[in-house]
Amino acid sequence: MSNVGLTGFVTLTRREILRFLRRPRNTFIPPFVTNVLYFAVFGVVLGERVGTMQFDGLTVEYITFILPGLVVLGAISNAFENSSFSIFHGRWNRYIEETLTSPMSYSRMVAAYIVSGAVRGLLVGTLIAVIGTFFTSVGVAKPFYLLAFALVITLLFSSIGVVGGLWAEDWDNLTMMNQFLVRPLVFFGGVFYTVNSLPPGIFRDITLLNPMVYMVNGIRYGFLGASEVNPNLSLAVLSGLTVVFMLVDAYLFRRGYGLTD
Repeated sequence: MSNVGLTGFVTLTRREILRFLRRPRNTFIPPFVTNVLYFAVFGVVLGERVGTMQFDGLTVEYITFILPGLVVLGAISNAFENSSFSIFHGRWNRYIEETLTSPMSYSRMVAAYIVSGAVRGLLVGTLIAVIGTFFTSVGVAKPFYLLAFALVITLLFSSIGVVGGLWAEDWDNLTMMNQFLVRPLVFFGGVFYTVNSLPPGIFRDITLLNPMVYMVNGIRYGFLGASEVNPNLSLAVLSGLTVVFMLVDAYLFRRGYGLTD
């Protein structure tokens, strides 16, 4: 990477990170309030009725079981939202043209948007994990897997967010993608129940096709050391998807998709 390209990448990444750090009320307060409610209602109130959850030979309290899934929900939603908003906001106000005319390559531009979105996702995911420690005691059984899955899933959804930011034609499109695509996949991805608790049949088969199952179980494996799916296979597949979406992002930028009239 040339000095000019490196400087441009660092500058754009710094700008995008500072953009959400300077607005903590929009970046951190909503997930804080939302997840306190999640832990209080689903973890404490519902958890007292459910009791414990058993999976992969491990028995844990229900609130401990749902914590990794809530971390995933917050991390990927914010990673997706950050990159999609940055791209679309730049298109909407036409200041993205300044970035496009810079001496940076398209791949470095894309990398800056993806990295900044992943940083936001990681920060929010960490915030949610910290909130969870006030409701239940949970350790980190597999730190390497926890870090690896956290990086992969935030990079993946930040990459998907770039596609969303290029595709969206108005602000409603951005809201629709986050609320009606990302969140439903998470809720049906084993956050509040084990996959093995589902009866054999089409619903269980469809659930296993949901990539969120492997993300949630990967983060759960990092925290608790137990998973319903093979963590190594999950990490490999998710890493492959991340690379694919990064290449798609770079290709769309080179083509000018959504960037030029």
